[in-house]
Amino acid sequence: MRLRNDDGGATAVEYALMLAAIAAAVIAIAFTLGVTVNGLFEGTHSGLAAHMSAR
Repeated sequence: MRLRNDDGGATAVEYALMLAAIAAAVIAIAFTLGVTVNGLFEGTHSGLAAHMSAR
């Protein structure tokens, strides 16, 4: 029977799982970088605000 030896479906599932894992990693990295960059901007804003109010 030809369908028994056809593993194309399994390969498609493996690729889908790899794509999902990569997408999850990219989202996690983007979230982490977003929080870090936001913290840097908030720190800069606070420093500038303090400097401007001291004048």
